[in-house]
Amino acid sequence: MKNIVCFDLETRRSAAQVGGWGPEACARMGVSVAVTYSSKDDAYRIYTEDQVGDLIAELQAADLVVGYNHLGFDYAVLQPFAFWSIAGSTRNLDLCTYLSERTGHRLKLDSVAKVTLGGCTKTADGTDALKWWAEYEQSGDPELMMQIARYCCFDVKVTMEVFKFGAREGYVLFDDKEGKRVRVEVDWNLL
Repeated sequence: MKNIVCFDLETRRSAAQVGGWGPEACARMGVSVAVTYSSKDDAYRIYTEDQVGDLIAELQAADLVVGYNHLGFDYAVLQPFAFWSIAGSTRNLDLCTYLSERTGHRLKLDSVAKVTLGGCTKTADGTDALKWWAEYEQSGDPELMMQIARYCCFDVKVTMEVFKFGAREGYVLFDDKEGKRVRVEVDWNLL
């Protein structure tokens, strides 16, 4: 059985705190929590920054890494933890990049999931995760780390479900700015 690993992470610092969204800035954001889902093991794994080496090893061992803007963002955050190109040492399907190339604009995961998966939406957003991290640093309350982990796990689940739907059906959906339903043909049977 092929191992498709879906991946997402949350950071310790915001773009405003590190000077923007460029690769050098993202490299200063740090990792609060990262989550993977392995199709082979049918299991989620949660990593903290001190476990990033194990995370990168899991991504490299995967037959395919699926994420949403992971090539443009998540890998830039992880890159300071590796001596080689993470993107160059993994096989990837970035759903955000794939859909942007076909639609001509960047779609949010929530926009695609809400329509494609029949109302499924994210449980929070990245600013909430940043707030929880800041509160965790102040208090040390492990429940705050669990909130970040739950949020990140759900993002991974939503990303994987969008991927599975597209691989099975050959399309995904979103509503454009005028509220018109748009169907995007996809070819995600990559293995």
